[in-house]
Amino acid sequence: MNIGEAARQAGVTSKMIRHYESIHLIAASPRTNAGYRIYSSEAVHELRFIKRARHMGFSLDQIAELLSLWRDKGRASAEVKQLTSRHIDELDARITQLQEMRASLEALATACHGDNRPDCPILNRLGSE
Repeated sequence: MNIGEAARQAGVTSKMIRHYESIHLIAASPRTNAGYRIYSSEAVHELRFIKRARHMGFSLDQIAELLSLWRDKGRASAEVKQLTSRHIDELDARITQLQEMRASLEALATACHGDNRPDCPILNRLGSE
């Protein structure tokens, strides 16, 4: 199938497929004599895998590692679990950071009168050193 059809079936854009090929996340596709890329159902399956992993917040480096483990039928599931556990720890740290940001912004928004006066605690805080 051509790149447009592969993109449609995988739920990604043609541009993303080209990008994944350029960074060697997926193998370069074979080409027709006219130079058009052709994709197999296995390639589409890999693209769907990547899409799902991206939706779970894995980085491209982590996805490359997951793909490598997925392709290796003799892998130890412990490696997959370890990688996933590290990702969960990273997500927990990010969640904590976002909650702290939200609390700070909420306090600033509460302190702001939101009227016609020029005084604004939000801008004062952002402009402070």
